[in-house]
Amino acid sequence: MTLSGRVALVTGASQGIGRACALKLATSGATVAVAARNQEKLNELVREIEATGGKASAFPLDVADEEQVKTAFKAALGQLGKVDILINNAGITRDQLVMRMKRADWDSVLNTNLTSAYLCIQQVIGSMLKQRWGRIINITSVFGQMGQAGQANYAASKAGLIGLTMAIAREVGSRNITCNAVAPGFIETAMTSGFTDDFKQNALKMIPLGRIGTPDDVANSVAFLASDKASYITGHVLSVNGGMLMG
Repeated sequence: MTLSGRVALVTGASQGIGRACALKLATSGATVAVAARNQEKLNELVREIEATGGKASAFPLDVADEEQVKTAFKAALGQLGKVDILINNAGITRDQLVMRMKRADWDSVLNTNLTSAYLCIQQVIGSMLKQRWGRIINITSVFGQMGQAGQANYAASKAGLIGLTMAIAREVGSRNITCNAVAPGFIETAMTSGFTDDFKQNALKMIPLGRIGTPDDVANSVAFLASDKASYITGHVLSVNGGMLMG
C-alpha cells in the first residue's frame, strides 16, 4: 500500500489517533503535513518521522478558527505543492447531561469536530478536482453510530461527520476522489485516559475481541483507505471497534 509521491495532511496530529495516522502514512511513503495546536508536540513528531527517513512539516492550527484553517492550508499547499490525502481527525469532548449542557460546550464541540471538517475539505477540494485524485478520510466514532449518554454534543458531531462523508462522496466521486469515514470504538488515547477503571471494565464487556483498541489499529485502516487498494470504496464508514457495534 505504497503512498509514495502523495502528500497527506492530518489534523489533530499532535497525539493519539492523529499522531499514529501521521506516522503510518509517513512509513507508507507519503509526505505528511501535521497540524494541531501544540507546536512543540508537532515539532517532536516531525523529528520522529524524519529520523526514520520520512518527510514531514508542521503547521500550527486550531481547526475551530476559520482564519487559521485558511492560513495553515495555504501555507501547506504553498510549501508542499498539493494535498492528496486529507485526514480530518481533530476532535474534543465537553461531556455533560443534555439538561445541564452549556450552549458554549455544544458549540465548541460541533465547531471543532464537524464544522472544521467542512472547512478543511473546502481548502483542498479544488486541487483534488483538478488533479482528478484525492482521498478524504473523516475520523468519526462508534458513538456517532449508537449514541452515548452525557455526550449529546460529541455524538451529534460524529454522526454529522458520517452524513458529511456520504454527501462529499456523491459530489466528487466522478473525479476519482473518495471520501470515507473511520469509526473507532474504545481506543486507548489521552482523550480516554481519564475514564475510571469501572468505566473501562464495563466497556470491555461490550467488546467481543476482549481488548481496548490502539491508535495503530485506527491508523492501519486509514492508511488502507488512503491507498489505491481502496480505490473502489467511497461513502463508507469503516468500523474499528473490536465488534462493539455490528451491522
